[in-house]
Amino acid sequence: MALAQAKLYTEDDYYNLPENVRAELIEGNLIYNQAAPSRIHQTILMELSGTIRDYLKSKGGSCRVYPAPFAVKLRKDRKTIVEPDISVICDRNKLTDRGCTGAPDWIIEIVSPSNSSHDYILKLNLYADAGVREYWIVDPYKERIFVYRLEQERFGVETYTFQDSIPAGIYTDLEIDFTSLDF
Repeated sequence: MALAQAKLYTEDDYYNLPENVRAELIEGNLIYNQAAPSRIHQTILMELSGTIRDYLKSKGGSCRVYPAPFAVKLRKDRKTIVEPDISVICDRNKLTDRGCTGAPDWIIEIVSPSNSSHDYILKLNLYADAGVREYWIVDPYKERIFVYRLEQERFGVETYTFQDSIPAGIYTDLEIDFTSLDF
């Protein structure tokens, strides 16, 4: 007797989900993000997005910041579409009406208790494999920020606290002072 095979979903399946359904497509599997983010999650998201947006506007150039929900198709194979909490994309050729195709330059994920392994393990590996230049994991429960920078085909990591000022590695003069953020 043949074993039943799990259905592999496509980009079309992802984009045909009802608008009120939050999900990501990871290697052809739909992963539902059903829990609404916490207040602290949303506050950190807004503070970081605003800080990055203000910096980018002051410098001009091509980079743009996009908070979730914002679809990022990591590879052209159409099997993985994620919705990072914050995406910074500097190559406007990657932007489409549906989001981004290709690796963003910088991704920030804010940990929720229900999905910590998703951010720490699954997404770290996906982002490293796709060529994301910098990946931050902001953990409000541990009050830590883990900064991964792509170095020689793998991420190097530095750990910071909510009392630190953290340099953004993709820019020479941007530091985000977590003590100045209002959360």
